Amino acid sequence: MKDIALRVLHLAVVLFGVSVITFLLIRLLPGDPALSIAATTGSVDQGTLDAIRHRLGLDLPLWQQYANWIVGIFHGDLGVSYRTSQPISTAILTNLPVTVQLVVMAQVLSLAVAIPVALWVAPRRDSWLDRIIAGITFVLQAVPNYVLAIFLVLIFAVGLHWLPAIGYVSLTDDVWGSIRSLLIPTLAVSALLIAMYTRVLRSSMIETLQMDFMLVGKAMGFSRGRLLWGAGLKPSLPSLVTVVGLNFGVLIGATVVVEVICGIRGLGTLLWNAINTRDYLLVQGLVLVFAVAYVLANFVADIIHLIIDPRVRAAK
Repeated sequence: MKDIALRVLHLAVVLFGVSVITFLLIRLLPGDPALSIAATTGSVDQGTLDAIRHRLGLDLPLWQQYANWIVGIFHGDLGVSYRTSQPISTAILTNLPVTVQLVVMAQVLSLAVAIPVALWVAPRRDSWLDRIIAGITFVLQAVPNYVLAIFLVLIFAVGLHWLPAIGYVSLTDDVWGSIRSLLIPTLAVSALLIAMYTRVLRSSMIETLQMDFMLVGKAMGFSRGRLLWGAGLKPSLPSLVTVVGLNFGVLIGATVVVEVICGIRGLGTLLWNAINTRDYLLVQGLVLVFAVAYVLANFVADIIHLIIDPRVRAAK
């Protein structure tokens, strides 16, 4: 419990730092939000600019702007988009389910493919099969996800007509239709993750196979499948869990690009539109959401690592 409490304290400090950096980064961007808003109304006189700055709180000291922003966050208020006049929290909650579903599907697919493949090739180290898998993972890591997304659309949507090219169907309307609508972006996003997870787990399993308890189990006549899935997988999981947490940022970045390409109205598309329209407050809210999600994902991975790896607990 002491270790978890220390990690929670560390999490709070990191989240505070994330909020400060997010707030300052948006304030340091070139351009004047008041001028951008005034330009849409056709009136850019000084009186109009001062009124807009007062409404947005931009005429307050920086520390007071940050304090008001933080207080609003704790009340579920991230501000109002000056482009659409929609509350930012409402816009995020409206688009959040699509991105969450895409992230979950990509992670599930990545782990469902990477774990069996790694366990399959680890005992066959340096064989022709191992070299083929290594070559495939290198290719998957080298191909950008947006290129892969376009390629998949051309094959499965335009060529074969198996999957929709763009758009999203809600889970509440049609479960299978929703899964189909996200299959192409899921494949595009998960390709890099599959390669990374396979390589990491393969290397960890090769080390595990050399441990004494694995050699004893092999000498006692246990089947390879029982040794790999029963005794060998758990000691190899901590490294995979760590990589899953660290690559959550890669996953978020991939969803932004792929959502735009596939015409999916998730948080990635919302961020893209906000950047193009210089909607500063919406960009700020989305960056904060992505940053907090990344930090929390690493925190959860750290806790899972602590639970499944007795060596970490023993070292405390």
